[in-house]
Amino acid sequence: MSAHVHPCAGLLAAGARWLAGTRVRWVEAPSGDQPRVYFANHSSHLDFVVLWAALPPAIRQRTSPVACQEYWKSSALRRYVSTRVFRSVLIPRSHEATLGGRGALTPLLAELDRGRSLVLFPEGTRGTGLDIGPFKAGLYQICRQRPRTEAVPVYLDNLHRVLPKGEFIPVPLVSTVTFGKPLQIEPDEDHRHFLDRARRALRDLKRR
Repeated sequence: MSAHVHPCAGLLAAGARWLAGTRVRWVEAPSGDQPRVYFANHSSHLDFVVLWAALPPAIRQRTSPVACQEYWKSSALRRYVSTRVFRSVLIPRSHEATLGGRGALTPLLAELDRGRSLVLFPEGTRGTGLDIGPFKAGLYQICRQRPRTEAVPVYLDNLHRVLPKGEFIPVPLVSTVTFGKPLQIEPDEDHRHFLDRARRALRDLKRR
């Protein structure tokens, strides 16, 4: 498995973290080098870059975002940044919410099987930053297919103010990235219970 990181990725991540005044907190530090799914609330275009920059370097170079194919392939620049700089796993919008079907899951499971971690936003769309919306089924589908995979909740605080929806110029403010305790799917756990448990874990980080 290649751990090559595009030089622009580090520059973009450092710039985003500086603009967002990012502070990083770990409820439980990661152990081992197994692939994980980092799932977070979503309220800004800065979310993935700031989360990725907050990871330890050894983990960062093995981590890719899951992103909407239609958006990130809509221009040559977006396509280059997503596929070449950050090695995103792009999926069609029709599959983005549920990751239903083998065709949607296959590239994500292949990345995990290659030892790479994923960043997923299970709300399926950007929210207001004031609350965490209901989770779509994708996180459950991945963990059901790979039950030994750890799902790590990550709460991103204040990024909706640093780069509000519809704006293009960031406002330099302080933000926080809080990594929580990893979860694993339980035997015979259904999707509703697992997704409620994962959402509660993210909400608990918001209250810390």
